Amino acid sequence: MGEETGRGRIPLPRRTSASAPAEPGDSAGASPDAMLIRRTMAEIAPVADKVTSYFYALLFVRHPELRSLFPAAMDAQRDRLLKALLTAAEHMDNAAVLTDYLRNLGRGHRKYGTEPGHYPAVGEALIGALTRYATTTWDEETEAAWVRTYTAISQIMIDAASEDERRAPAWWEAEVVSHELRTPDIAIVMVRPHQPYPFLAGQYTSLETPWWPRVWRHYSFAGAPRPDGLLSFHVKAVPAGWVSNALVHHARPGDVLRLGPPGGSMTVDHSTDSGLLCLGGGTGIAPIKALVEDVAEHGERRPVEVFYGARTDVDLYDIDTMLRLQQSHPWLSVRAVVDDRSQFPDAVREFGPWYEYDAYLSGPPGMIRSGVDALRGAGIPSERIRHDSLEELVGTAD
Repeated sequence: MGEETGRGRIPLPRRTSASAPAEPGDSAGASPDAMLIRRTMAEIAPVADKVTSYFYALLFVRHPELRSLFPAAMDAQRDRLLKALLTAAEHMDNAAVLTDYLRNLGRGHRKYGTEPGHYPAVGEALIGALTRYATTTWDEETEAAWVRTYTAISQIMIDAASEDERRAPAWWEAEVVSHELRTPDIAIVMVRPHQPYPFLAGQYTSLETPWWPRVWRHYSFAGAPRPDGLLSFHVKAVPAGWVSNALVHHARPGDVLRLGPPGGSMTVDHSTDSGLLCLGGGTGIAPIKALVEDVAEHGERRPVEVFYGARTDVDLYDIDTMLRLQQSHPWLSVRAVVDDRSQFPDAVREFGPWYEYDAYLSGPPGMIRSGVDALRGAGIPSERIRHDSLEELVGTAD
């Protein structure tokens, strides 16, 4: 399976120089393959639901053995796998960002039991779905571009998983040791991994609960690494959120969760003394708190400005913790911004200038997008604005 290279087939990726993402290849900043892929994406956008359904139908009919890798109820999985692949394909020219994203994705897929031989099957289903629904733009040249792109994407993921297998388990088990409801729908959950769990402040992991096997969602660590190894997460129950509702309303001390590998690049650069401008919206304050603790543990005296955004006073569920940190560290300033009009980033800009700061954003995707625009407008270069944009694009937290 997967070794054929004929029309509609995806070869099993091999380690070659073609496995790296392409660099921009024309005057418009996009490679020829990227232009063809974006043309396909534009055509299938209005029928995305049909493409998703057909993709899974092809995958499970042709390879029924793969069905066990997915949740029993597919509405929990929905379009995450396909959207991740399409997002990666659309951004293939952004090598610096995309390679890290794909490596994290490859490492993370180990927890599902994914093996190298599964990738060609997924690729065949992807090409089959696109062939059916991209009826006006699909031709041999476009198909070849998608085959090349998917081969490069899957090779990066396979290599990352293989490398990770030599040094880390596919998942870690962790026991819930405390569960505190801060509001009716926000809980702070602390767990103790059964074996050492290495991570960096500002990163995130994926969690699986015993109530919904094979359903994983991403959550940020709400603190820097601790000597006792305990991990803390801030979880908000959202409508139809399988994992979030289980963690908020059902998890209790003694329950055992599973953790995927850590991911994300929203970490502090300790080689510079630039100030940190941190924007945390809602439970997005969790990784911001971790960054503050990280700076404190390194004994640095660089200025850290934290803006804690919320729609109502009730949503400032962790403001007391942040204010205690401010009292302990004279280099830290914490400001609460209560704004139900979604203009939080504009309020932050008024306190500038911020052009000498490194910016960190965490919160709802809409806040991230408007925040990046506001901070660029305030003079902060794009390379000094950190957030996990691709993870937000593929919708991994509920």
